[in-house]
Amino acid sequence: MRKEQYLIRIPILFFVLAIAVIVAFLASLLVGPASINPFELLRAIFSGEAVTASLIFFEIRLPRAILGLMVGATLGLTGAALQGYLRNPLAEPGIIGVSASASLGAVIAFYFGLAGLFALALPLGGMLGAGLGVLVVHLLAGRSNSPLTFILAGVAVTSFAAALTSLALNMAENPFAALEIMFWLMGSLADRSFEHVWLSAPFIFLGCLVLMTIARPLDALTLGEDAAQTMGFNLGKVRRRLIFGTALSVGAATSVAGAIGFVGLVVPHLLRRLTGNRPSRLLPASAFGGAALTLTADVAVRLLSPGRELKIGVLTALIGAPFFLYLVLRQRKELS
Repeated sequence: MRKEQYLIRIPILFFVLAIAVIVAFLASLLVGPASINPFELLRAIFSGEAVTASLIFFEIRLPRAILGLMVGATLGLTGAALQGYLRNPLAEPGIIGVSASASLGAVIAFYFGLAGLFALALPLGGMLGAGLGVLVVHLLAGRSNSPLTFILAGVAVTSFAAALTSLALNMAENPFAALEIMFWLMGSLADRSFEHVWLSAPFIFLGCLVLMTIARPLDALTLGEDAAQTMGFNLGKVRRRLIFGTALSVGAATSVAGAIGFVGLVVPHLLRRLTGNRPSRLLPASAFGGAALTLTADVAVRLLSPGRELKIGVLTALIGAPFFLYLVLRQRKELS
């Protein structure tokens, strides 16, 4: 009886998460500095008139909402995958240097003026930086399947990328360029267009698909590395898929939205017990949860500071940092 009740609860969980994503997505479309009457918008869409409401909807809010959906789903999914592989509840996408490397690539595009020459230089630089950063992590980790070696390699790349980013800020001759870099590093979905959506979507979807293929090996890893290898899973291949999927998806997401932290840390923890601590269920649940949280945070920044919009990365950090501290204290209590 308990098993039947448990199996019923999983579909309900996904149904609730899907409703949360839909509500947050609709709110993202309707909330903003300019008030849009939904009935006026529908009338403009069906009549084909290029009125102000339809232009705001299709050129500003729709691409922003779609990016919020994709970026949030990516961060939630990769956070759950990394925590499952490393068996570390404090793991999140930034732990393997993807976010810092993508940020560095975008900063270089800013620093050398490429972002001013053509709009897509920024996301392209971010994805190139993410790819190079993950390649270095893979080379540093070598053939070792040790999670500790993997984490140390990621920390080294993150620290080096952060140092180079600080150097670029320090050496920037134009104070306005330095200010632009700082604002971008805070993370935001504002002023994004469908160009950013079309550029990042293929990489995000491919990366997420690759990460979903390691769901069963992650289930086996909950029993330990020896058990997973006995069941026929090659942990080296699992790690390569994890690195490749994370590099593609998080690199593309960071390149168009900047650094949005803590979503990949918070969401898997909130949903882990509800999925029975099974990664194969936690991965898709975290994708839904990450999308809902990111869209909700993006709506909140528009409501909290309508005059000068708060950066979404700042808000997620304000939420995530206390949660991170709670996890550290709880883990210390469990170890003592």
